[in-house]
Amino acid sequence: MQLGAFTLPNALFVAPMAGVTDRPFRKLCKRLGAGYAVSEMVTSRPDLQDSLKTSRRANHEGEAAPISVQIAGTDAQMMADAARYNIDRGAQIIDINMGCPAKKVCNKWAGSALMQDETLAIGIVEAVVAACEPHGVPVTLKMRTGWCASVRNAPTLALAAEAAGVQMLTVHGRTREQGYKGQAEHHTVAHIKSRVRIPVVANGDIDSPEQAREVLRLTGADAIMIGRAAQGRPWIFREIAHFLATGEHLPPPSLADVRVWLLDHLHDHYDLYGESTGVRSARKHLGWYAQSLPLPPGAAVLFRSRVNAVTTVDAQLRCVSDSLDEWANDTASIQRDNWKLAA
Repeated sequence: MQLGAFTLPNALFVAPMAGVTDRPFRKLCKRLGAGYAVSEMVTSRPDLQDSLKTSRRANHEGEAAPISVQIAGTDAQMMADAARYNIDRGAQIIDINMGCPAKKVCNKWAGSALMQDETLAIGIVEAVVAACEPHGVPVTLKMRTGWCASVRNAPTLALAAEAAGVQMLTVHGRTREQGYKGQAEHHTVAHIKSRVRIPVVANGDIDSPEQAREVLRLTGADAIMIGRAAQGRPWIFREIAHFLATGEHLPPPSLADVRVWLLDHLHDHYDLYGESTGVRSARKHLGWYAQSLPLPPGAAVLFRSRVNAVTTVDAQLRCVSDSLDEWANDTASIQRDNWKLAA
């Protein structure tokens, strides 16, 4: 897919997720097969742009191009200024958040709440496109199918956004009312794809190679975007890429491979957040990793309790390394016992 001046290596994208898709996680997903990743949501409020949280979210050191930054807000001029602010800090693509269902975002009429006011929504799009055009920076848009079941206005907004200059659309197959409940429906995505000329990306409930293939078939989308299914399983991108290319499943990663990826992820995470915040914020990632691995009964729960008890980088790294060694030994023992039984 071509997006502005960038040729994306594949059609497997990492969804923007607040508190998850920071720079270390995006880098790891790209390393493990994702062709594109969008940053965590960055506020458009100028009074928060110098905060530690925003500065970390605007940090793209060592990240491979293209660097895509998602911005959120309700004021067209502030959103345009936020686009310029992030371009000055390395953003090469600007994504507009019109899909976040979180109450603290929607209560301020940002995120998916913007879909209730089409005039305001398109005014924001036009302002951001105007701010980005002089820099040659493409603008993309992520949204839901609508605010609620009775108002699925994503097709209308998609056509208006295309006319305003948006160069790619991502649609999560749920309304804001649904949050993450129920099943994502992709018929709306297919309808939008049939009506616009710009690339369309399907998002929602894509958690396996088979589901990825089915969503691409059903929607005709140019790409798929994966969010929650990549938490603790960033290698899902290479698994899907292999399946789409060959029709066969890639063998699951070995614990030795996971050790390398996980420890590299942790070191990059500490570099960004420092020791105190880094150790605390890494706990959720470690919990997700444990849930994704084929561990002995009770091992994931024990691991989380150990990880949550330590407070230093050295202790957390030692806990992770020791646990991986323990799991590898348990796995080898099980394999030996199975071999003896087979013999």
